[in-house]
Amino acid sequence: MRAQKGEEAIGYKVGCTSAAIRSQFGLSEPISGRLFRPYIYNMETEINWAEFVNCAIEPEMVFTMKAELCGTGFSDAQLINAIESVSAGIELHHFRFWFSPSTSQELICSGGIHAGLIVGNNSVSLEQLSFKHELFSVRKNGNLVVEAQAVEIMGGPLHSLRWLVETLTQRGSRLKKGDLVIPGSPVELIEIDQDTEVRVEIQGVGEVVSSFKES
Repeated sequence: MRAQKGEEAIGYKVGCTSAAIRSQFGLSEPISGRLFRPYIYNMETEINWAEFVNCAIEPEMVFTMKAELCGTGFSDAQLINAIESVSAGIELHHFRFWFSPSTSQELICSGGIHAGLIVGNNSVSLEQLSFKHELFSVRKNGNLVVEAQAVEIMGGPLHSLRWLVETLTQRGSRLKKGDLVIPGSPVELIEIDQDTEVRVEIQGVGEVVSSFKES
């Protein structure tokens, strides 16, 4: 339906990477959702937070894939070799569940309440990353809101990527060259309900700064 409206699927997100969130929804594994153009923005784009239903954000590593991946049992080295670059990103959300109590069905049908992605301008080579110890931090108007290490993402974002590849393979699909992948956030969603400058920094990767203004 979204493709028929002119949107283009360009990658995947992994959600519910936290054991606590999975327990809340009665899930035994994470979920995946699709990323779509035109909802991929660069950091110069001003975001109108009032256009979202309860705007919220998460810090994300953004993988750009340089090779197709299909199969099971990939080592960390094989996964790293399939990634072209890593950037810092901000995932955008419509943070609203319309039914109470919230259900896994609504979570999955909404693509993990995904609404868009802001991608930082810089990207780094992967040799300098551990994919475990990088510190994610989020600041609103210069004030630190939350921080956590990458290891909180299912033991590390490579584990999340491996889960995604194996799940797609079971469905008869695969990751493609050029796909974007956001493997999940180590922190909780952060609501944006007023004009705010958001700065996400990922140690060793870089930062992305975005202005959220009601217009």
